[in-house]
Amino acid sequence: MARSVYVAGVARGAGKSVVALGVAELLSRRVDRLGVFRPLVADASDRVLALLRERYRITTPVEQLYGATYAEAAHLLAEGRSDELVATIVDRYRMASRPGVTTLVIGSDIADRDEDSRYPGAPHELTFHARLAAEFGSVVLPVVDAHRRREGADGRGSHHPEDIGDQVRAVYHTLDDLGAAVLAIVVNRLPLNERNALLGCVESLPIPVYAVPAVPELSAPTVAEIGIALHASMIVGDEAALARDVRNIIVGGATVPTFLDYLSDGCLVITPGDRADLIVAACAAHGAGAVSLAGIMLTLGVPPDPRAIQLVQRMDPGLAVLSVPDDSFSTVREASRIEARLSSTTLKKVEVALGAFEDSVDTAGLGARIAVARSERVTPMMFEYDLIERARANRRRLVLPEGGEERVLRATEVLLRRGVADLTLLGEQSEINRRARELGVDITGAMVVDPASSPWREQFAQLYADLRKHKGTTLDRARDSVTDVNYFGTLMVQAGYADGMVSGAVHTTAATIRPAFEIIKTRPGVGVASSVFFMCLADRVLVYGDCAVNPDPDAEQLADIAISSAETALRFGVEPRVAMLSYSTGTSGSGAEVAKVARATALVRNRCPNLLVEGPIQYDAAIDPEVAATKLPDSAVAGSATVFIFPDLNTGNNTYKAVQRSARAVAVGPVLQGLRRPVNDLSRGATVTDIVNTVAITAIQAAGESNSP
Repeated sequence: MARSVYVAGVARGAGKSVVALGVAELLSRRVDRLGVFRPLVADASDRVLALLRERYRITTPVEQLYGATYAEAAHLLAEGRSDELVATIVDRYRMASRPGVTTLVIGSDIADRDEDSRYPGAPHELTFHARLAAEFGSVVLPVVDAHRRREGADGRGSHHPEDIGDQVRAVYHTLDDLGAAVLAIVVNRLPLNERNALLGCVESLPIPVYAVPAVPELSAPTVAEIGIALHASMIVGDEAALARDVRNIIVGGATVPTFLDYLSDGCLVITPGDRADLIVAACAAHGAGAVSLAGIMLTLGVPPDPRAIQLVQRMDPGLAVLSVPDDSFSTVREASRIEARLSSTTLKKVEVALGAFEDSVDTAGLGARIAVARSERVTPMMFEYDLIERARANRRRLVLPEGGEERVLRATEVLLRRGVADLTLLGEQSEINRRARELGVDITGAMVVDPASSPWREQFAQLYADLRKHKGTTLDRARDSVTDVNYFGTLMVQAGYADGMVSGAVHTTAATIRPAFEIIKTRPGVGVASSVFFMCLADRVLVYGDCAVNPDPDAEQLADIAISSAETALRFGVEPRVAMLSYSTGTSGSGAEVAKVARATALVRNRCPNLLVEGPIQYDAAIDPEVAATKLPDSAVAGSATVFIFPDLNTGNNTYKAVQRSARAVAVGPVLQGLRRPVNDLSRGATVTDIVNTVAITAIQAAGESNSP
């Protein structure tokens, strides 16, 4: 059973960071603890280590996560002491390894670290990787780069499928002859139209071969990366502006009309600092939506006219304006050499990389080949990433009413890249597209619908009028009501144009869920709609209900909430053991509130005799085995509860927020339950990650509803 996976690039720049990230994502769903290790790094600031440590919450100090620096390696290799180098790396790996940790090793380039130098005495690249993998006890996942072209004897480039196939077979047989356990081979940056031809060339191999396509966004450096490399100073801009991708470069030296003809989406404008006319023209073209630029870099160290900069700031185009001391020719030459890198600061590229990997690699099959035992525990990381995996597996169409909100747009790009759901954004199309261009996000895969001009408006007005005629709603009033984005989105769900809805980033909870109560209503057999939070603690995931909807449920409603919460927990991989919370445990106390909880517990037991439930019970007795042993020693729930049902909204809402802050827990929700179709509410402070998680949850709920009898 493999406890270590070694991702090895066959040549420098093979794209192993993309593959390593994809494997890390896969492992994070299957193991309790993920570790990372690099044989060689330039220094402790290695970008790949920093990214993986942050994303996967690896707490081991970075100094313990690599074998040696390149400087140390160069010294040992120059003296012919390659065995000593290997021994040093292996010793560091063993020191970094911990019981119960599955380690992802990201191989380092050694034979050809850069274009201008070669280490004397360096071992053959594959020999080096195979030897280390054997010492580590790792299975090897080689990465072959299809992008680099070398002329063959027949004049064809090695990027042709037959040539890449030859290289793949050579890599496999070389590693196999060296005694390495080859897990699979990934061909990176292969044109999509050559995938089938390549796979046909390698079908005789006894291992799977996966082809990840070339993705332009991954090869495009950000404005920030170019700025750092060129030691630029920022005149105008913010973090979002610096995160824009640079797809090409244009040098501004012509008149304004000619200059405008050459602008294109994603281009970085490089022009002398004294060309105020081109600076203003570029920002105006970008702000008007004629083009979506990456940024502007001013050369020669000439300060731009302050009046031009004031005008740019008033236009607020969302572009970064940087300044460098070099001339335009030198700046273009150096900027063109800069390669994009995955890092903890390029989160958009991380999602693009994961989307490309997951679309191209049979992750279930690869995971089975790795054969790492899946943990019986549900850790927060496993829970969060399992959401994405499950939503991808049964893709649904969801509607997001707050289409122009920045966080929603950024989440939309992530969701589309990862294939989590098909999305409809509500709002005025030109405004949403303009805002997306300003932010530099790609939402081309989403449908945009304007409720005010949609052909569905009349249909929805009639539907709403029919549903609410008992409340005196006329057709004219319904026509006005359905232009509200939350009502329109809810009616899309009711009419079958969407499978679920997520809103609340800028709307109140009432504004989000009131239409659902009026239009979608509760499932048969459910007396009250309610909500839960998934509380992701350091070592487990708990379910809290109801913390957002019902202020003071009676016993019957509390029983409904408990049963719905147990069903929700089970659907999302948390084994339900339900604690009906009170200020009293068992029969130790009395009072109306205790009696309500006792009656609710009895109702749950009567309706669901196989469900593990305990109540009334105090929180400490429900979660702490030592307290439980004293207060309820014979309970199957006490000390190990996973679903906590609070007696009222005041208690539940305050408790979840207290645990969230004091225990630094991740609170995912509120997740609404009991409705006939899923609608979920976001906190107005929701982050992009919160929105992504909530959309994934809603998609899973929608898939469950469609599969239910």
